[in-house]
Amino acid sequence: MTRSATITGVGSTLPPRLVPNTWFEDKIDTNDEWIRERTGIEARHFVEEGVDTSDLVVDASQAAMTTAAITPDQLDMIVVASVTGDTPFPATAVWAQEKLGVRVPAFDVNAACAGFSYGLASATAFVQAGMADTVLLAGAEIFSRILDFTDRTTSILFGDGAGAVIVQASDRPGIEGTVLGADGTAADILQMPAGGTRVPASHATVDARDHSIRMPKGREVFKRAVTEMAAACRELLEKSEHTPADVDVLIPHQANARIMVAVAERLGVPPERSILDVAEVGNTSAASIPIALARAWNAGRIKEGDLVLFTSFGAGLTWGATLVRWTMQEPE
Repeated sequence: MTRSATITGVGSTLPPRLVPNTWFEDKIDTNDEWIRERTGIEARHFVEEGVDTSDLVVDASQAAMTTAAITPDQLDMIVVASVTGDTPFPATAVWAQEKLGVRVPAFDVNAACAGFSYGLASATAFVQAGMADTVLLAGAEIFSRILDFTDRTTSILFGDGAGAVIVQASDRPGIEGTVLGADGTAADILQMPAGGTRVPASHATVDARDHSIRMPKGREVFKRAVTEMAAACRELLEKSEHTPADVDVLIPHQANARIMVAVAERLGVPPERSILDVAEVGNTSAASIPIALARAWNAGRIKEGDLVLFTSFGAGLTWGATLVRWTMQEPE
C-alpha cells in the first residue's frame, strides 16, 4: 500500500501591532492610495521589540497542533521555512524546538517566498518515505527587522507573521503532488546583498543599508512571478491528471493583489475560488501561504474533499506549486 501524507492541522499568528499605509507617509514619498492601487495592501503587522521569529513559529504551531488534536511530544520532525530567522545559525527550527520542549530532528528551509512550497515538499517526502509520521512545518518571518524604510519599492510590501501545518501519514490521499523550480541566473534581482560570506558585515555595509532587502527590478519580478507560478500550476495539474476547472481553492503566495489576480486569470480559476488575504497582512514571504490557508479554513472557505492548489514565487529565483485533496473537516 502506498504511504500517503496529508495535512491534519493548520494555524497562524499575526502580531497585534497593525501598521496602516499612512504610517509610511512621513517616511517616504508615498500615500495610502498609491500603495492600495499598486499592491492591494492596506496594512500589515509588525512585531514589537523582544519578539523572535521562533516565538511566532511556536504560536502558529500550537494553533496547528490544536486543530490536529496532537501535542508536541507526538512530533517526529520540525521544519521551518524562513529567511529572517532568529540567528544565521543554528536554525530557527532548533530555537522553536527548545521552546516547544521536544527533542526531534529540526531544520530550516531557505527558499524565500517559495519556502513553504519547498518545506511542504520536504515534509511530504519524509512522511512518504516512512522516516516520520508527524511533521510540523511552519513558515515564519519578521521582515520589519530587515526593511529599509527609505526604499518605497520594498518597505511598503512586507509584514510579519507565521503560519503552520501538521503533515501526517495517512491511508487517505492528501498531498497529491508538488512541482518546484529555481533559476539562479536571476538571483540578483531580489536579495539581501550583505551579511554572508560574499559581502561580510561591516560598518560600511550597515551604513549602506545592505542588510535590507533589495529589489532593483520590480517589474521583472512581477512578470516572472506571474509566469512561473502559472506554469508550475499547469505542469502540476497535468501531472496529476486534473484541470483548472477541478481546483476548488487556489491559494497563491500573497505578494501583491495584482500578481495573484493575474495568476488566477492565466489559469482560468474564477475570483471566488482564489484566496486573496493580502489587504491587512501584506507579504509575509514564506509565511504567506500557511497564514492565508489557516485564515481561509477558519472562515469556512475550505471544505473536506476540496482540491486545494498552492503556488509560490520568491527570491532565488524560486517557485513551486502543491496540490492537496483537503481531508480536514470544517472547524466547529
